[in-house]
Amino acid sequence: MKVLIVEDEPGILNFLSQGLREESYEVTAASNGIVGLEYALSTTYDIIILDWMLPNMSGIEICKKIRAEHIATPVLFLTAKDTLQDTILGLQSGANDYIKKPFHFEELLERIKVQLRPKLEHLEYIIGDIKLDTTSYQVFKNNEEISLTRKEFSLLEYLIKNKGKVCTRTNILDHVWDINFNYDSGVIDVFINALRKKLNISNSEYIHTIRGVGYMIKDE
Repeated sequence: MKVLIVEDEPGILNFLSQGLREESYEVTAASNGIVGLEYALSTTYDIIILDWMLPNMSGIEICKKIRAEHIATPVLFLTAKDTLQDTILGLQSGANDYIKKPFHFEELLERIKVQLRPKLEHLEYIIGDIKLDTTSYQVFKNNEEISLTRKEFSLLEYLIKNKGKVCTRTNILDHVWDINFNYDSGVIDVFINALRKKLNISNSEYIHTIRGVGYMIKDE
């Protein structure tokens, strides 16, 4: 799931970015309103987390401009404003939810899940005798649950979502690790080997190595 965070306080921005990435969200971050609006209009996100008070352009203005372009992406406001009138103004601008600072990260996660629930329903992927459930973060083989780390799950999810397509090392690093291609891509091989071992599959089953390029999932 792709998340855009627009927040001008570096501490909060870094905290949210790191926390959501650890929860397997793909995060894009902006620290001012103009850049945030550019991102929101140029890329499709599953949810936008938007601070109210921002340099150059307020969160209210951004939200109104997003809705004027008929973009229906859920918007969750973060703000220190706490009056009823502020809440109404935020919702009238097109926001879907509103959370007041300071807040607990766990509460934010639950509010995000509420907004994403329609997208998350029934998101199961089945490849042969392997089933991946994106709502419960569970993987099964022959109906027996396989215990994966969050990063192993994210890697398998990315490959399965792109079944039949070659996933390059650069794209895998970008989508699963959210880092650039200069990073040592050998880490991917380590995780692929761990997945094969846990799923009890050979190098020619399901996860196929495309030498010099990356990996591809094939439905056997």
